[in-house]
Amino acid sequence: MIVGKPIRLRAIEREDLPSFVQWLNDPEVREGLAAYLPMSMAREERWFEDMLKRPPEEQPFAMDVNIQGNWVLIGSTGFRDFNWVERKAEIGIMIGDKSHWNKGYGTEAMRLMLQHGFETLNLHRIYLKVFANNPRAVRSYEKAGFVLEGRLREAHYAHGAYIDDLIMSMLRPEWDAHKKE
Repeated sequence: MIVGKPIRLRAIEREDLPSFVQWLNDPEVREGLAAYLPMSMAREERWFEDMLKRPPEEQPFAMDVNIQGNWVLIGSTGFRDFNWVERKAEIGIMIGDKSHWNKGYGTEAMRLMLQHGFETLNLHRIYLKVFANNPRAVRSYEKAGFVLEGRLREAHYAHGAYIDDLIMSMLRPEWDAHKKE
């Protein structure tokens, strides 16, 4: 378990799946994700079984917040597309419980994941893609220390329009400097 001040990251359990399905079927939650089709419990259960077959360091985390002494599931985060030779991975996050949006939990989760990625997994580069029309997420990633490094023009199609993907990253030396601040 990875514990921060108001949040903790823990292994995903089968009991978490109904919440994930509910969130992934909410169009407002899906808006910032690459997912665009409704999610069934059967598909989510198959994803869970496949996820358990991956090495532990490649399994995503459930994200809980402490509300008056009780841990409440609000989303998930994890690395994917590991390249162990080049020491890099892509990171993703979803805060599915909309009542916890805009409270800084995403930024704190990213900080915990950066610490885990650089200091535990010995990664050199952690990167992400974010839709250009999602300024709330961009600002959260900037607060966590990510740097904008590029734009994939009209790389995402949604609601009859093409949207740019922004590529943001952090390198280990940047993490070391950011950590000292």
